[in-house]
Amino acid sequence: MTSTIDSGIQPLQHDSEGARRAYELDRKHVFHSWSAQDLLDPMVIIAAEGSHVWDGEGNRYLDFSSQLVNTNIGHQHPAVVSAIAAQAAKLCTIAPGYVNDARSEAARLIAERTPGELDKIFFTNGGADANEHAVRMARLHTGRHKVLSAYRSYHGGTQLAVNLTGDPRRWASDNASTGTIHFFPPYLYRTAFHSTTQEEESQRALEHLEQLVGFEGPSTIAALILESIPGTAGIYLPPPGYLQGVRDLCTRYGIVLICDEVMSGFGRTGKWFAVEHFDVVPDLLTFAKGVNSGYVPLGGVAISPEIAATFGQRVYPGGLTYSGHPLATAAAVATIKAMEHEQTVQHAAFLGETVIGPALSGFADRHPSVGEVRGTGVFWAIELVKNRGTREPMAAYGTSSPEMNQLVAACKSRGLLPFANFNRIHVVPPCNTLVADARAGLSILDEVLDIADGFAA
Repeated sequence: MTSTIDSGIQPLQHDSEGARRAYELDRKHVFHSWSAQDLLDPMVIIAAEGSHVWDGEGNRYLDFSSQLVNTNIGHQHPAVVSAIAAQAAKLCTIAPGYVNDARSEAARLIAERTPGELDKIFFTNGGADANEHAVRMARLHTGRHKVLSAYRSYHGGTQLAVNLTGDPRRWASDNASTGTIHFFPPYLYRTAFHSTTQEEESQRALEHLEQLVGFEGPSTIAALILESIPGTAGIYLPPPGYLQGVRDLCTRYGIVLICDEVMSGFGRTGKWFAVEHFDVVPDLLTFAKGVNSGYVPLGGVAISPEIAATFGQRVYPGGLTYSGHPLATAAAVATIKAMEHEQTVQHAAFLGETVIGPALSGFADRHPSVGEVRGTGVFWAIELVKNRGTREPMAAYGTSSPEMNQLVAACKSRGLLPFANFNRIHVVPPCNTLVADARAGLSILDEVLDIADGFAA
């Protein structure tokens, strides 16, 4: 399979003065997320196409980050760009209370691809507010308040979503007032359960979760939210039987199961939604990012018939000015149709099975700095360690390190834009990346891991 996007075209003009001015204005006026402002030296991006971006000096980079793992069909896909332009010429915006053909068609296309009968779609502006609204729906549906979520997870930056989050980005905003309770998910490489096999890890993680439910009181718990395959937290796939066990537990206790597919959805794992790998249907499914490759902000919640019926005669107390925005939903329609036409989901599976997976397995064999590789589709993580025996990470949990900073810089100096978090480098290129580009990026990573090996015992 091959992508139809030509990613090898160099922009014709390089506006160095424009890039310089953009940088100066950014440093003077823009307040950046998740950053100490005075320590920033952000890269200027002047152009992008397919799986490549160009910096302010005209240097081309292979984008192995998909930005924030959201440009699933690459940059500047002509079908989506054209659809946005056509919608802008027709109707730029309309309030969510009115029917709009782009919104209606986007809802239909999404509902056709979600598992089970998740046929009602509530549109949001992104993933964080999708998770906020999913929890609100669950609380109103059940009449309960508590929400369970996993450590080593990320669910967004708004107040409730960041409290649902199980990584250190939560700490600064966590005052224990949001009704969120965290549990240990299965993660065999750094097991909390002293497991030695995936089967043990699954069983023991489920026993821990059910015990926690018992201690907290099932009648107090509205929802349990899980990333179907955690993304920023490490792309650790749930072991066999775990997600089905969570589904059964939630059904048994009347707890709403929310699957967060914000990062893992829309082809990223080689299926439309990651939960399909595990034959599980949640009660609510949240999405964003890949639904339109991030071209215009869009997210949403896919809702089960039972929860939708709760609000049949009862007002749902929530909404957004830009819910189902015409430009965003037109982009979603074009994205989904392009993915179907170009077999993008199948291509992502192909890349994982025949290109990325085998290459990373080779890295694990050759490089002592590689503790573990894991993933599926175009959704992979390389866990870097200083010592394979002790599994000491290349950077402590919740931080970077001089070693990791050097590795990221080495990637960029070789023309590769990486996605790094803590002690990991994630391999997350666009779903339609050309095989040749995927191999080129992996070759660069192989070189950079030679440097990492120098930091490993």
